[in-house]
Amino acid sequence: MRVNTISRARRRAAVGVAVAALAVGAGAGAGPAVARPVSASAAAPHCSAAYRIEQKLSTGTTWRMCRRYDSKAGLVLEDVSYQPRGEAAPIKVLAGVRLGQIDVPYDDGSVEYDDLTGFGFAQGLMNLAAGECPGGTIRKVKVPEAWDPRHPDVNGLCITTRSRGHAYRMQADTGDKVYQQQGKDLLVYTVNRVGWYEYMTEWRFQDDGTISMNVGATGSLSPVDYDAGDGRGWPIGKGATAYATSHSHNVFWRLDFGLDGSAKSRVEQYDSVVSAPARGQEAPTNRTTRTEVTKELAGDTRNMRWWRVVSTAGKNRDGHARSYEIVQGTGTKYPGHGFTRHDVYFTEYDRCEQFASNNPGCAAGHPRTVDKWVNGQTLTHPVVWVNVGFHHIARDEDQQPMPVHWQGFSLAPRDVTAMNPLTPAALADQNGRMEDRS
Repeated sequence: MRVNTISRARRRAAVGVAVAALAVGAGAGAGPAVARPVSASAAAPHCSAAYRIEQKLSTGTTWRMCRRYDSKAGLVLEDVSYQPRGEAAPIKVLAGVRLGQIDVPYDDGSVEYDDLTGFGFAQGLMNLAAGECPGGTIRKVKVPEAWDPRHPDVNGLCITTRSRGHAYRMQADTGDKVYQQQGKDLLVYTVNRVGWYEYMTEWRFQDDGTISMNVGATGSLSPVDYDAGDGRGWPIGKGATAYATSHSHNVFWRLDFGLDGSAKSRVEQYDSVVSAPARGQEAPTNRTTRTEVTKELAGDTRNMRWWRVVSTAGKNRDGHARSYEIVQGTGTKYPGHGFTRHDVYFTEYDRCEQFASNNPGCAAGHPRTVDKWVNGQTLTHPVVWVNVGFHHIARDEDQQPMPVHWQGFSLAPRDVTAMNPLTPAALADQNGRMEDRS
């Protein structure tokens, strides 16, 4: 008799309860002169010191933010600001950012999990050992509405820095001078266990203003899911008897921008079209067009398409509006649901709309999935939902433990500063016109 549908869900929840019970550099040279921003708040993040994260990287950039822990979403970062060296004040970037859902449907159709709102993702916060946070600090997190109220505090938040290799390199036109800089990141992460999986939720804040958000899945393959047939799983172990059931991880992030301290932002979509060479031309032409996204949108990635969120409250020294470009990660879009069929959603802010699926916070009759919230409202305070999917077809190498598989995306600064924020002093005048790189 087939009992996996029931036992799998029960074991998953039971493991979550068990987990809840157990989980008790060198300075850089001066950069280019930067004028005072048109609009940038110098205020510190609006939280007490215990919940504040502030890190000045060895290259001179400072990131500031507040952190809190949500009973369903887990780690939430708020009031995020970025201050490159030479900027007079922090530049506000995000009012808040966090996970918006992890949807896990199994290929045999037997079960589907909404890990954040249905299976205790936040309750499974894991204690971290010192070796998991090299060179950093591990902070204590109080889990709200803890399933085991005797152990609500978990040493589960790592804050550290990491080198990422070259930030840039340029050979001078004359002589042997090489301009190069090794980049540095602020890394903030937690590990949450749901069933047999452990999710590493990672936030990287680079010294050049880039923000990368990734979720890595590790832990173990579910031991109760080795009964899949051909086309629904993959044989693990000796022979071809134990087929691990394939499944998808559809991860959503929820981003509430606050560029230059204002909730009011614009959204723009860019598309480039390549045409065959005209007579007398050596190469094809490529024309890029901008489309103002004035109403809510369910967007799909295409070749040479991208979006940016634009400040309405501040400009850089060159007089250009600050913005952040959404750099989509590689993913596998899951067509099984309306809410997983699109790569990005832009919705008008509604306080009750917190999770991309199985959203519990709205009044009766309000749609419970993000795709249904796209209903033609004008965007004045846009909330961005990014969906990155991964279809997990197991392999022999997934045992044991399972190697981390990552999925995520980045926010790249576009005109946030007038020049590369890591520009060396010798090249500070190279803004808009080129001189010999001597």
